[in-house]
Amino acid sequence: MKSYMAKPAEVERKWYVIDATDQTLGRLCSEVASILRGKHKAIYTPHVDTGDFVIVINASKIRLTGNKLTQKKLRWYTGYPGGLKEIDYGTLLQKKPEKIIETAVKGMLPHNRLGQAMYKKLKVYRGSEHPHQAQKPEVRELRG
Repeated sequence: MKSYMAKPAEVERKWYVIDATDQTLGRLCSEVASILRGKHKAIYTPHVDTGDFVIVINASKIRLTGNKLTQKKLRWYTGYPGGLKEIDYGTLLQKKPEKIIETAVKGMLPHNRLGQAMYKKLKVYRGSEHPHQAQKPEVRELRG
């Protein structure tokens, strides 16, 4: 019996809305990454983008456990000498809460062109409003 291999042209994409209110960051993001990859589908193929679109709302109400608000930092390098920048997650949660979820999900996706294509299907919004009503997204409850 041959294994089924999905073809990019025959993949049907759905839109899902996930509410991040009082969700733990890692548990939420691993579920989102799984949907973006398409692992929840029977036609999952590792080398084909079979995933769906995900809209995450209420990013500002995400929950970080332990001392992550003060101790965990987001670091990036500007490319200039002495250009290592960092910001703690407490400040980031006030300024750009979308960035917290985006970086966590991006780290859980493959680090290649396929992962970049999957990442583009992620839409994160600070509040409960989003401009994707025309796509008729389904509300998805998280496991657990």
